[in-house]
Amino acid sequence: MAPIKANTIASQVATLAKLYLKSQPAEISETTISQLCDWLMEEFQQLPLNLQFSDYMRYANAEEMFVDIERGQLWVSAESYDSTVYPNPIYGFIFQGMHDYDHYLTNTDFSLEGEIMAYNFAAKRAPSLNVQKILYSEIVLRSATYLYQGHPADPKIAFL
Repeated sequence: MAPIKANTIASQVATLAKLYLKSQPAEISETTISQLCDWLMEEFQQLPLNLQFSDYMRYANAEEMFVDIERGQLWVSAESYDSTVYPNPIYGFIFQGMHDYDHYLTNTDFSLEGEIMAYNFAAKRAPSLNVQKILYSEIVLRSATYLYQGHPADPKIAFL
């Protein structure tokens, strides 16, 4: 990667992370949460994978994850879906599985560019603008914050 492009991406990561960290949690209506959960359940029913829950399993990179997906399985780490937006943890589990499968379908890694591409792929299927905003927070903003800090941020949904 060229130094200018790397500096630009690092600057974008820092900007998004700082916006996420400084923002107040969004107020999300019950209607939007219900719409999100219904959509996630529909997405789950279409996944051609056996999702495996794990307290400790994390993929080191997208290629490692793709190997498992090609075997028809996917490990989903409990650390990945602790968002407070879901009324039941199963929806966070489903979200993470759907999102990881989107990485596979778009052949993208866990870089900011890869997360934005995976977000765009999911956003096209989302049932509303508010669900798209939640996805942006969960996929792009939280990922940028992880890349910036080197560890997960406290979960929240931020509407910028």
